[in-house]
Amino acid sequence: MDHSSYNPFKIAQYQFDKVADLLELDEGVRKLLRQPMREYHFTIPVRMDDGNVRVFNGFRVQHNDARGPAKGGIRFHPMETIDTVRALSMWMTWKCAVVDIPLGGGKGGVICDPHQLSMREQEQICRGWVRQLAKNIGPWSDVPAPDVMTNGQHMLWMLDEFETIHGGRFPGFITGKPLGSGGSQGRTEATGFGVVYVIGAALEELGINIEKTTASIQGFGNVAQYAARLYTQHGGKVVAISCWDQTDMTSYTYRKKGGVNVIELQEIADKFGGIDKKLAADLGYEQLPGDAWLQQEVDILIPAAIESQIHRGNVDLISPKVKVIAEGANGPTTPEADEVLLQRGILTLPDFLANAGGVTCSYFEQVQCNSNYFWDKHEVLDKLEKYMTTAFTMVSEVSRRQKIGMRDAAYVIAINRVAQAVQARGWA
Repeated sequence: MDHSSYNPFKIAQYQFDKVADLLELDEGVRKLLRQPMREYHFTIPVRMDDGNVRVFNGFRVQHNDARGPAKGGIRFHPMETIDTVRALSMWMTWKCAVVDIPLGGGKGGVICDPHQLSMREQEQICRGWVRQLAKNIGPWSDVPAPDVMTNGQHMLWMLDEFETIHGGRFPGFITGKPLGSGGSQGRTEATGFGVVYVIGAALEELGINIEKTTASIQGFGNVAQYAARLYTQHGGKVVAISCWDQTDMTSYTYRKKGGVNVIELQEIADKFGGIDKKLAADLGYEQLPGDAWLQQEVDILIPAAIESQIHRGNVDLISPKVKVIAEGANGPTTPEADEVLLQRGILTLPDFLANAGGVTCSYFEQVQCNSNYFWDKHEVLDKLEKYMTTAFTMVSEVSRRQKIGMRDAAYVIAINRVAQAVQARGWA
């Protein structure tokens, strides 16, 4: 099968079914957990800057809220699909459970391309999204956050619309807000830093000094940029970075002798993480095909872009030198590729563990907003590192004890926790 035809929700269900069989999960609980509890599909009419009305399709999926309010980002993407949102909401349930925060899983999206929209048009989409869901989301039931091609400004518009509708102040309704408007210190860095906290714990367990390692990264959005920054601060060397070029709609891998200078590339990147290839060439970067990031002779691969990027068609291109794959993106590895990596002995740090730093810090933001008491960045990042390394240690112990891969081990912990909550509530 062509990897482009993979359905992410089918992959999420396949991963769940595999561990549900391992756990001999009760049939009622299994049926409840392998599909979303609620879905919302709606349209958002927007009067565009040229005076015409354009209708956008939006979604919100609440997979499970047995352990607490649904939690999950809102994506703006021209290729968004309901099955992608379903899969991501399911992965969010496991993500919150594996790091043991009292939240469930949700996800949202709008089919649109922010590159082609003015700020006023984007604001109208944000406010329209909230108007369609105002009765079904909130700090007591479903707490959104930024995701692909959304940011703090989008969240603030959504918060303002929600508060206008409900006639009050509810800063805990949404996370990822700007500082000074209910946002948390450390939230911008959290997902990328969390990836590196888990990498560091894994390397320590393997007896490898991070200062002697190299990495190749796919993506140069928020997650990839901060992962690259902290990784290099710890002494690692980023050899290559792959990202999408918006001018010619092509991806490129950028490599430079002596290693990638992350700060240097940030200065020539747009707000969506696209690197100006002409300026990169002027700075001495070699431009390779977009998939060349996967073939680099490095110790660590960090896929931090989108789903299904490591698949049966390219997994054999991964260098024998690679020891660790840390999934900064959601669902970047297909099940067929996962089996190959397991057979090759490559330690895969699964997405809902490795990139759980974002939702963990979102939880911190929600707690701070609800108590109206905010922590400094040092305290936030200290708490974050503790949550991430504790979760890694638990997953690693289950992996060794049950002789299963890290992904299955993380699922065992997460599904057990959610299943116990479902049964305790008497739902199944």
